[in-house]
Amino acid sequence: MAKEYFIAEQCDFGIRLDTYISDYFDDMSRSAVQKLLEKGCIKVNGKDVSKSYKIVGGEEIEVDIPEPCEPEITAENIPLDIVYEDEYMLVVNKPKGMTVHPAPGNYTGTLVNALLYHCGDSLSGINGVKRPGIVHRIDKDTTGLLLVAKCDMAHNCLAQQIKEHSLVREYEGIVFGKIKQESGTVDAPIGRHPKDRKKMAVTMQNSRNAVTHYFVVANYEGFTHMRFRLETGRTHQIRVHMQSLGHPIAGDAVYGVNDKSGLTTQCLHAKKVGFIHPKTEEYMEFEAPLPPEFQAFLTKLETK
Repeated sequence: MAKEYFIAEQCDFGIRLDTYISDYFDDMSRSAVQKLLEKGCIKVNGKDVSKSYKIVGGEEIEVDIPEPCEPEITAENIPLDIVYEDEYMLVVNKPKGMTVHPAPGNYTGTLVNALLYHCGDSLSGINGVKRPGIVHRIDKDTTGLLLVAKCDMAHNCLAQQIKEHSLVREYEGIVFGKIKQESGTVDAPIGRHPKDRKKMAVTMQNSRNAVTHYFVVANYEGFTHMRFRLETGRTHQIRVHMQSLGHPIAGDAVYGVNDKSGLTTQCLHAKKVGFIHPKTEEYMEFEAPLPPEFQAFLTKLETK
């Protein structure tokens, strides 16, 4: 089994445990969580609790995720854009259209399939056999930098930096409309959309705190080029926060508007990561250039 530990936050007060955990793991249904509770695979402060238990805030939650027996995740010879690699970790520049880890209906062509071919058995096992080495994720159609751990020590170190908000994760994006403020912060909780479980939304119901800092790079006719720094890392966080401001990401088919930009993907790119190396304790920082479609659209805006 793969174990995950996390601390419930005060803003989660009153949320049912099964709902809270199914929202925490976006590929785990509520019924699957209830089965884990029945098997004693989920503990709160070291004790078994019922599925109707409600979060108080500050509890330590331990989840034992059984390793799936099938389907077996196979290694695939998929080219990787590796920005940095050593015996402890990798920094990978993920292309658009690539899912990070296997999930029902999508067990091939993922970043994990490619990592298994490239690294063999040299990947951390903390997140189980479906997500070996995966420290954090970005959306399928978001491009950019991801950290991958080759051992549990590196995984734990990097995950702790994310928890402490000390790991730098900066994105660039293009949004609809003109944003007049040079910078700002969106501090708004994110949870499952109340009517569409495939989407996230800013909501007070069954939500978790989410904080995005934003900076205007340049304004253009009908669009704004922006830089984002994540304080938290919720599912679809930047996309949902910008939609909540009335400035959705250009090209976003889920949270965007019916635009005529001609984009085939969302203009959102994980451009920079900065972290303390798990072994050397040296601060390291990497950047990835904007992908071709993003850069082409930006050039088009600049020349209008």
